[in-house]
Amino acid sequence: MRMGPAELVQAAAMARRFYLEGKSKIQIAEEFGVSRFKVARVLETALERDLVRIEIRVPAELDAERSDALRARYGLRHAVVVESPAEASEESPDPENLGEVAADLLGELVNEGDVLGLAWGRSTIHMAAALDRLPPCTVVQLTGVYDAGTAERGSVEAVRRAAQVSGGDAHPIYAPMLLPDAATAAALRNQTGIARAFEYFDKVTVACVSIGSWEAGISTVHDMLSDEERGHYASLGVAAEMSAHLFDSEGRRVGRDLGERCITVKTDQLRRVPEVVAIAGGQRKAAAIDAVLRSGLVTSLVTDTAAADYLMTAGPTPKPALNRADPDGI
Repeated sequence: MRMGPAELVQAAAMARRFYLEGKSKIQIAEEFGVSRFKVARVLETALERDLVRIEIRVPAELDAERSDALRARYGLRHAVVVESPAEASEESPDPENLGEVAADLLGELVNEGDVLGLAWGRSTIHMAAALDRLPPCTVVQLTGVYDAGTAERGSVEAVRRAAQVSGGDAHPIYAPMLLPDAATAAALRNQTGIARAFEYFDKVTVACVSIGSWEAGISTVHDMLSDEERGHYASLGVAAEMSAHLFDSEGRRVGRDLGERCITVKTDQLRRVPEVVAIAGGQRKAAAIDAVLRSGLVTSLVTDTAAADYLMTAGPTPKPALNRADPDGI
């Protein structure tokens, strides 16, 4: 039915009160001397007749539709999809702006008194460099460094940076991520400074991790191993690496013996962390991201549109991540 001028004016006034001034339907009904049910009908008609247009806007770099779809598909608590750079190709590494967006996300997720854990990864290093706000919290390093000689430019510096922004204590780990054998790794874990950091692993409330594909230049662990070792783990079906833990395409852990040689948080400890944020993107990492998400260890993801498009059609629908179930049943 056609609305007359009086109806149009009244509908516009009610819509202004409701959408712009934030008044309730009851308040509007009292002002205009009608029932709240009529107010509801008028507001509905205003939408149907295009008298009111509702526009949802987010920053241009964020893809809200893909973000929500990805969150629902994997049962994540948060999924934030960032537009891939126009010049990105299949060979491109993680876009650096993922770290910037992840820094803003951590500003939302971390509360005063939390223990923030940071694992090694180029994305987490970019994230730490972009941090400009964090409530007072303790910051602990969750893995050793890729190369002890570059610790100042890597995860140690990331931990220091996050602690500086938050004003909290920092607990870095001055040790390589991968050691020659399990005995050497065990001895390092017992050293005072490293043992002190390990004591915080069970207290971590928010963790930030990176994901790597099992190929040169994309997995730091892959790059640290010999050709023979790489071949051995490849034969086990490894598809992804996170914090020195290996996963097959179904999210099951493989090559558990490698963990005995590494300075890193355990997977069962990560599974108990309330919020585990993974930062990873790009076409080259898409399959690896899918594998790690299927492990149930990650609760939130910051990625890009290139990876998100793959993830939305990757294999059967995975189990919701928030049940934190271990796919190995262990």
